[in-house]
Amino acid sequence: VIIGHSQFERIPISPERQEQLLHQQIEEITDGIQDTKLAGGNSFTIKSLERTKKGLEARLKKLQASDRKDDVIYFEQLGVDRMFVDESDNYKNLFLYTKMRNVAGLSTTDAQKSSDMFSKCRYMDELTGGRGVVFATGTPVSNSMTELYTIQRYLQHDRLQEMGMGHFDCWASRFGETTTALELAPE
Repeated sequence: VIIGHSQFERIPISPERQEQLLHQQIEEITDGIQDTKLAGGNSFTIKSLERTKKGLEARLKKLQASDRKDDVIYFEQLGVDRMFVDESDNYKNLFLYTKMRNVAGLSTTDAQKSSDMFSKCRYMDELTGGRGVVFATGTPVSNSMTELYTIQRYLQHDRLQEMGMGHFDCWASRFGETTTALELAPE
């Protein structure tokens, strides 16, 4: 079955799976807050993480309180066993929790379509042992190194966890180097 991105995004993941993923994200942020406090991180970072956590908790409460009136077929019920995603760079704005600040290309905001794709990729990983998703794009990295981490989270989430790089900060300390430099704006 071949469908466009807009139609793919209209196929919801089950509320139970959404709830499970929200709990995992809240747990990750809680761990990040604790780590930041223990490391003596600045209050701006802690407040930012706490704001994000409150937003996720609000989404969780809304999900738990909602009563679906329509009969909906969920993604898990479709019997999909492989997913080939063209123009996968459309999904590069995936949530990212970090203690770093003022890093070019670093976005801690969340796009709904990226969260939806992440949920579906996680489901496919469970179903196929991490071999059910293929991304295709002409521009995998356009702005920053964080996009590489995002692609790995979609396609190698379990492997990142096994290697202890489930958080961006761990990944960046191993594969990146933080430098301070002036950038000229294009004219």
